[in-house]
Amino acid sequence: MTELTLTPGSATLADWRAIYRGAVPKLDAACRPKIKASAEAVARILAKGEPVYGINTGFGKLASVRIPESDLETLQRNIVLSHAAGVGEPMPVAVVRLMMALKLASLAQGASGVRAETIDLLQGMLANDVIPVVPAQGSVGASGDLAPLSHMTAVMIGVGECFTPHGRFPAKVAFVSHGLEPVTLGAKEGLALLNGTQFSTAFALAGLFEAETLYQSALVAGALSTDAAKGSDAPFDPRIHLLRKHRGQIETADALRNLMAGSAIRESHRVGDERVQDPYCLRCQPQVMGAALDVLRKAADTLETEANGVTDNPLIFAEDDTALSGGNFHAEPVAFAADMIALAVCEIGSLSERRIAMLVDPALSGMPAFLTPKPGLNSGFMIPQVTAAALVSENKQKAYPASVDSIPTSANQEDHVSMAAHGARRLLGMIENATAVIGIELLAAAQGCDFHAPLASSEALEAVRKLVRAEVPYLDNDRHFHPDMEKAIALVRSGAAVNAASAVTLPSIAGAA
Repeated sequence: MTELTLTPGSATLADWRAIYRGAVPKLDAACRPKIKASAEAVARILAKGEPVYGINTGFGKLASVRIPESDLETLQRNIVLSHAAGVGEPMPVAVVRLMMALKLASLAQGASGVRAETIDLLQGMLANDVIPVVPAQGSVGASGDLAPLSHMTAVMIGVGECFTPHGRFPAKVAFVSHGLEPVTLGAKEGLALLNGTQFSTAFALAGLFEAETLYQSALVAGALSTDAAKGSDAPFDPRIHLLRKHRGQIETADALRNLMAGSAIRESHRVGDERVQDPYCLRCQPQVMGAALDVLRKAADTLETEANGVTDNPLIFAEDDTALSGGNFHAEPVAFAADMIALAVCEIGSLSERRIAMLVDPALSGMPAFLTPKPGLNSGFMIPQVTAAALVSENKQKAYPASVDSIPTSANQEDHVSMAAHGARRLLGMIENATAVIGIELLAAAQGCDFHAPLASSEALEAVRKLVRAEVPYLDNDRHFHPDMEKAIALVRSGAAVNAASAVTLPSIAGAA
């Protein structure tokens, strides 16, 4: 595995993406003095004997309960075990790794009062690919992602289970096998580890990175569909988009125009075409997809800032031995970013489904009904379009903003929460739905272009069609369609369809490519 130097507070989206894809983070040694100073400040604060939330008091509604010094280690262990109350399927391992790295970067900024040996254990778990089994449900996105982060922390004290390269094992067994030792949490450490927005942020970042692949794949499929329908590239003329001035729209139009450049199919109907204007699903791709790109970039800005922040509570300021209680654990920025990503993903899939519907309709496409040369005897692409419609409808329901919801918790102490956790967690499922829609469109567009043989599309789009045809042959007569769809979906999910069109540079989310 590739090792990546993680600089707390100034990591880039590219860094987080690399970790999500498997890179192993190693803390920049320059952060060590701040870690040491923060832990020493907690010791001095304790020595004063005054009540300080989270250090020598209870938690949440029980903050007024003073805890004697002899019970402080038990206090930190108890909060971890009691808060490890998640339910549901385990988080994907890649997202847990990202969550751990985000927590590592937060603690290492020296504002959490956590000792170096505790931070080193978290780093050692990542280096050895010992990844906690974390139930994915149970956080409301404030006061931090308590339940999932508690499951992560429980493994650090030897409780719970881990995924390892050799399988799933109890934490203590996994630790022994990899030369790790559970830690006994000191004052403030349990609370620092389980408080924060790292669960929500990890899922939102994962959604962002996958959404970029989805967006670019949809551009490729959309351009191929435009050629299959003998659509016009005139709506992608830069003069149109410069007048409106939206960056995403301008870049999307440029990409679509470049993807179609040199197409013999396009040239075949440039003169004498009776159609004056194409349907919106073709003509308005720059406006819709460009707006989606702008929204994704805004979400990226928010998440990059959040990933570099410190979000536990209270925060320790070593320069004057102060512990300040605040609300950085409230994940409202992440909730808004997740909602923006969800909206963009929903619209990308929705526009793609409309292109599929256009291609299978002979009145709109001018091609055989349902893209089969023998309609009636064969159903062709009839039901794949229905599947795409079902997936788009499901995504519309999932796209309802999570951030507008709230429910009081902790005996009304925590009376407004962000719902960022499930707002971010839904994204990967939505993207998987939209990925399937784009996969179906790739098949339909390739089939449509086949009807125009011997005319060829552009160099970039012919490379994509060749890729599709290497996996899925031309649909002459009906056959078992599901395997074809799975192969096409895999081409989208893996980014292979985008890579095939690499002759054209596609817009990306700044810093995330």
